[in-house]
Amino acid sequence: MRRTSRLPGFHKLPIEERIHIVKEFAGLSDEDVKILTKTGALSLEIADRMIENVIGTAELPLGIATNFLINGRDYLVPMAIEEPSVVAAASNAAKMCRAGGGIRAVASEQLMIAQVQLVKVPNPYAAAFKIIERKKELLDLANSTNPILIKVGGGARDVEVRVLDSPMGPMVIVHLIVDVKDAMGANTVNTMAEAVAPLIEQWTGGKVYLRILSNLADRRIVRAWCRVPKEAIGGEDVVEGVLWAWAFAAADPYRAATHNKGIMNGIIAVALATGQDTRALEAGAHAYAARRGRYEPLTVWEKDENGDLHGYIEIPIAVGTVGGAVKVNPVARVALKILGVKTAKELSEVMAAVGLAQNLAALRALATEGIQRGHMKLHARQIAISVGAKPEEVDRVVEEMLKEGVIRMDKAKEILERIRRGG
Repeated sequence: MRRTSRLPGFHKLPIEERIHIVKEFAGLSDEDVKILTKTGALSLEIADRMIENVIGTAELPLGIATNFLINGRDYLVPMAIEEPSVVAAASNAAKMCRAGGGIRAVASEQLMIAQVQLVKVPNPYAAAFKIIERKKELLDLANSTNPILIKVGGGARDVEVRVLDSPMGPMVIVHLIVDVKDAMGANTVNTMAEAVAPLIEQWTGGKVYLRILSNLADRRIVRAWCRVPKEAIGGEDVVEGVLWAWAFAAADPYRAATHNKGIMNGIIAVALATGQDTRALEAGAHAYAARRGRYEPLTVWEKDENGDLHGYIEIPIAVGTVGGAVKVNPVARVALKILGVKTAKELSEVMAAVGLAQNLAALRALATEGIQRGHMKLHARQIAISVGAKPEEVDRVVEEMLKEGVIRMDKAKEILERIRRGG
């Protein structure tokens, strides 16, 4: 059978069959499947080495988004998220993009920025010149901290200096530009910043305070694009509705914030599944959205002469496939195996593609039946479970709530009691 992520009816299959399909697609071992399906795959012993004050572990549902064709390759995409409809929406939008040839994505070099804050300098611009003049010494010192990174072709590449005004007085800010290869890079660049700080103080007579990475990873940009045939999305009226929905976000930061939150629904779900730093991703994305002085959408949608829809996303994505929680958390390791990505660059391209698809799904829903229709059906399932409905009772409770048009816990309890009385 041809290896494909196009899996019609995947959501209707029993869990055992879904697991079997993913196992075959990704070449998972029986042990991999045990990790995925065993409650508490992250042991307390491992968790205790990851963070402080551990008393247990918290789990999220792990779903699989289907239909993704990215750069000509099929992917099944693991997504960890508590919000209903996100996985289904991503899968549906990926199918629409697939009709136009799939999603194309390209990531830049994996460059991170380490910042060194220099203050109390008598002549800030003279200090900036001294630092630039001796750039090679800084780079050599920074690279001496990580010979393994140098061995695989990474390392500090450049030095940039800015003079900033602040309420406390002028500051000289030194940027180390570092190619971190397949790591997220936080520990690497922080170590380099620590190493060069004394030399900067020595040259300038100033005082260094902060030595820390920047999560505005604007040297680590991913761009993705798709074409959606008008027939695949529901016709010309739907295309027009999507364009107006995007235009609203482009014109209004209040709308843009929710627009971008929807994009991050997809990206953060993949990040959680694969053990990434979700806070860094959120901070970088939203800072990038405001880079021109006002908060803007991270996507652009337009229509071609044929009436087909074209989407484009540009976003910083700093992720890793080595080091950190990626190697410690067993579920993250299996999720990366399902994805089959080999590099941080490829992982970032997949995540950007998911963000673009998630945005398409949200805009289409908003422009047609509204966001609540599908969302509330899934929300009703959560409510039914929360009031104690057994697996065989859940569908009946949901059906009755939807029929009555009331999705609330008190209504769910009332319906469940009625069902149990034989009503």
